[in-house]
Amino acid sequence: MTDDKDILPLLNRIADALDRMAPKKTGRVGLNEGAAFVWQTEPDRLQRIVNVNHINLDLLKGIDHVCDILRRNTEQFAQGLPANNALLWGARGMGKSSLVKALHAELNKTLEKKLALVEIHREDIPTLPRLLEIIRNSGRQVILFCDDLSFDGEDSTYKSLKAVLEGGIEGRPKNVIFYATSNRRHLMARSMMENERGTAINPSEAVEEKVSLSDRFGLWLGFHSCPQEVFLRMVDSYIDHYKIPTDKDAAHAEAKEWATTRGSRSGRVAWQYIQDLAGRKGVSLD
Repeated sequence: MTDDKDILPLLNRIADALDRMAPKKTGRVGLNEGAAFVWQTEPDRLQRIVNVNHINLDLLKGIDHVCDILRRNTEQFAQGLPANNALLWGARGMGKSSLVKALHAELNKTLEKKLALVEIHREDIPTLPRLLEIIRNSGRQVILFCDDLSFDGEDSTYKSLKAVLEGGIEGRPKNVIFYATSNRRHLMARSMMENERGTAINPSEAVEEKVSLSDRFGLWLGFHSCPQEVFLRMVDSYIDHYKIPTDKDAAHAEAKEWATTRGSRSGRVAWQYIQDLAGRKGVSLD
């Protein structure tokens, strides 16, 4: 007969293996307990974000046109009216993700039934159907947000995202809208698309397969590098908002030099200069 001391470790290993194979339990949803969340997996759960990293909408300069379009679309969605998924693409640091978060905060100031903002990381896109099942039954209007969305190499995750956005049997839940930001208009690197064209039996069909994901977004909002005039307006708006005691002409000269050393002008570069200026002037940016 087998000794009990010998069989116990075996039973423990079997129990551990079964536990790993079992489906992960979904954590408590809590969508009605806050305004912003991050989707986490293993186990699936919504992590509530108390202090969202957003700036005042009025401080976003040089993107008035796209801001108006996204605001109108978001307001329609908040009212339960038809609205489009939106892809915010273009130059780095020009306020793509900042606009989504700022609009969410701005609209929630006046909405009786607040919008929920749920961020999903790009690497968690394959779990999107599980997240949508939770949101579908939540009774809340939810902006699903993915920052810096793009695909490279042999990554086939984009196929599951396509089905979820518009192409699946169930389709996108009516209480969900998907906003994504990317530096790429078609979410794919040009080299990736050219490689598909060069190796495919039917090159045009291969490229169509790649770009069809971006077609799932009804709104394409382009963000472009800003001219010097707009860059200095950004700097001025920060100086005025945070009441930084400085001479504007001197600040402009410093800001232009700051941008030159970084090789670009953008909202991000303007903010980085303002942090340096505020620190030197002893001004808090809280």
